[in-house]
This record gives sequence, C-alpha cells and structure tokens, in this order.
Amino acid sequence: MKILYSLRRFYHMETLFNGTFVLAGRDQETTGFAWWAGNARLINLSGKLLGAHVAHAGLIIFWAGAMNLFEVAHFVPEKPMYEQGLILLPHLATLGWGVRPGGEVLDTFSYFVSGVLHQISSAVLGFGGIYHALLGPETLEESFPFFGYVWKDRNKMTTILGIHLILLGLGAFLLVLKALYFGGVYDTWAPGGYIIGGHVWLGSICVLGGFWNILTKPFAWARRAFVWSGEAYLSYSLGALSIFGFVACCFVWFNNTAYPSEFYGPTGPEASQVQTFTFLVRDQRLGANVGSVQRPTGLGALTVLDLSRLKKDIQPWQERRSAEYMTHAPLGSLNSVGGVATEINAVNYVSPRSWLATSHFVLGFFFFVGHLWHAGRARAAAAGFEKGIDRDLEPVLYMTPLN
Repeated sequence: MKILYSLRRFYHMETLFNGTFVLAGRDQETTGFAWWAGNARLINLSGKLLGAHVAHAGLIIFWAGAMNLFEVAHFVPEKPMYEQGLILLPHLATLGWGVRPGGEVLDTFSYFVSGVLHQISSAVLGFGGIYHALLGPETLEESFPFFGYVWKDRNKMTTILGIHLILLGLGAFLLVLKALYFGGVYDTWAPGGYIIGGHVWLGSICVLGGFWNILTKPFAWARRAFVWSGEAYLSYSLGALSIFGFVACCFVWFNNTAYPSEFYGPTGPEASQVQTFTFLVRDQRLGANVGSVQRPTGLGALTVLDLSRLKKDIQPWQERRSAEYMTHAPLGSLNSVGGVATEINAVNYVSPRSWLATSHFVLGFFFFVGHLWHAGRARAAAAGFEKGIDRDLEPVLYMTPLN
C-alpha cells in the first residue's frame, strides 16, 4: 500500500535561529535564541522551564491579589459595584461572599482575606520559580523521571494533558462544593442552579477525559494529524486561550446568570427593555391606555410583558431598578435611553461589561494570531523546510550586550 503522506513531517524538530544547540546552555551562542526570546532558550531544559512557568503563575496570582486589595481599598458600599469600575469584587460577590439576597454587600472582610491569600500564594510560587530557575536541576528527567518529558513522546504528552484535565475538573467541583456545603453562591434567579449544574457536568467530562488520556495512547489518526513539538503545543495552548477569550467576551456581555446584573450592571438588552418598561409605567400614570398596544407586534410583544398585569402587579422596586438600569447601559459613557447617546451621563459611567468584553475580545484575537504564527512555524519545522529567520543583518546582533 502506498503511503500518501510524508513520514518526515511527523518527526520532532525544533525551529532554531542557528544550528549550534548545546543542551545545558542558555545563551545565544548555545541555544540559537537571544535573551529576548524568553522561554525559547529553555526548550530542552525541563527544570528551568518549570521555574519559568511557576514564576509566571506567581505573577498572575500577584496581580489578582494586588488588584483585589486595590478594589477593597476603593470600595464604597453605598454605590453599586458596576458604578465603581470593579472587576474582581463582583466575581467574589457572585461566589456568595459578603453579600445577602438582593446583592447588597454586607461585609468586605472576606474580600480582604481573598486578596491577602492571593498575595501569600504568589510569594510561595515566586520563590518556587526562583528556586527552579537558579538552583534546581536543569532537567527533570534524571532526578524526577515522573515529571520529565520529551516533546516528541506522544504518550507522555497525552498523559500530561490528562493530568491537566483532571485538575481542571477538580477545580470545577470546588465551586460545586462551595455552593452545596460552604456558604452557597449568589444565584440571581434564586435559585436556578444553572451555573452549578453546568460545573457538575463539565467537571465530570474533564475528569473522565483526563483518565482517558492517561490510560490510552493516541490513535493513529491523531498521531498523523498533529505536530508533536514544543512549539506545536504552544500553538495549541494559544488557540485554546483564544477560544476562552471569545467565549468570556460573549458571556460577560450577554449572560446575566454567570455575571449577575446586580454586580456587573445591566446587559444591553436589559437596559433597552427596562427603558421601554420605564416609559410605559410613566405613560400609564399619565393616563395612557396601555392595553391598546397589546397585539402580536405591539409593545407587549416587544417587552415580553403581559400589559394587562401592569395595573396591579408592578412593584416600586421594579420601577427603581428599571430607571437605574436604563441609565447604566453597557454601551459607553454617553447614555440616556437604553444606550442611545442622547445626553452625557452625569457620572461618566462605563460598564464593567464594556471593559471586560472588549479586553477579552482583543486578547482573544491576539492569542489567535499567536496561535496561527506558532502553528505555522511548527508545521513548517515538522515538514523540514523552516530554517528560521535570517539574523545576519539583525540590529540586535550589533548592540552592546546587557551586563
């Protein structure tokens, strides 16, 4: 039987900028990468690469803790969270800490504790990263075989994938345990259980998928379809992060279950609908016959309201919240009626939904570009025709080395 694909494509190959590669070196002469290439210098140094990853995790958690404490220091209990530009405290409130039914914040001490715990854990990870970067073994294969790896070892790579999936699944179950046994969570639909049920479902899938990847070997079609190299795995990870960013963008913009409006402000559709509701109540009190618009294409269909019930079922808190949401649409700081720019809002309001959705979309886009870049390089390297960028005329080669 004639083989229609090139076996050469599936052999491991790293794309270097020159051909001189020495295992233990981390400088330009021995790795082919200058200092600004970052972790590319550590492709075959699993111990040092571990240090870089641990330190990176420490930086991420440090930002979370520092920003958490910053928001606690600036928090004003009398104002809604979404009027204060907060992006972390709303998430902690959604987890049920410091709030009572209705979304009113009663206690910020739990938020302070969260920030301090993140700072402490970031310090531990920071010291761990420094240890592995400076003092620990350069490679893990000899000292700690379980944690060692070779990029082209397909079975080891899927085992590592399985371990990550199990950890993700256990993380999902932590939220389930918090909801069931450790104080509950804030459910804006009192109680719908959609978020927790989804975490049970996804957590189970992740754990089962993790054990599957640990106990099985890649199928033949998977071995042929994927490129098995460090840069290829980087591209896969960037692609996954890109998807996460786009999904988060849609969730924070439209989903008021995972991102309750009490904390993040109204969604665009909410702000538009409560505008109609607010003026409907006003017109009713001025004597308008609102029942005359109850037809298939009328106002009742537009607002998804039974207008015949407005005369007796409307509550004062609904009027107040509708007016509040109408003037806090997530469509920019110019707003009066459901996001239409008719007058300048007095508080120069920009919704956290706007910040979060925009930032996650932009970051997701750039992660996608990075995915394409590294995937193309990895595929070209595996095919054998990618030789790297010609550096003969690169300006950095003629600059004074950093001391």
